[in-house]
Amino acid sequence: MRLKPLGDRIIVKQLEAQETSKGGLLLTGNAAKEKPQEAIVEAVGPGIVAGDERVEMFLKEGDHILIPPYGYMTVKFDDETYLIMRQGDVLCVVDDGER
Repeated sequence: MRLKPLGDRIIVKQLEAQETSKGGLLLTGNAAKEKPQEAIVEAVGPGIVAGDERVEMFLKEGDHILIPPYGYMTVKFDDETYLIMRQGDVLCVVDDGER
């Protein structure tokens, strides 16, 4: 069984939060929670219908993205934790330079 998002929703798996800054400083408490979180897109909905046309999704499975520290629903499924959110809430795609 697999989770399948509807509309313009995506399902992501959050990556472990980085607890140190690039300069090596330890981030504690709110400093670590307030920064954007990294995630990997696990599933993408079909998009929404606007008028007579379907608006296609620009994210795809496997995309590495940054998400805000809020604005998603956390769900547990098959002993895994996933986040469900709308595509429009994604801050950016992390470009690996290969596209």
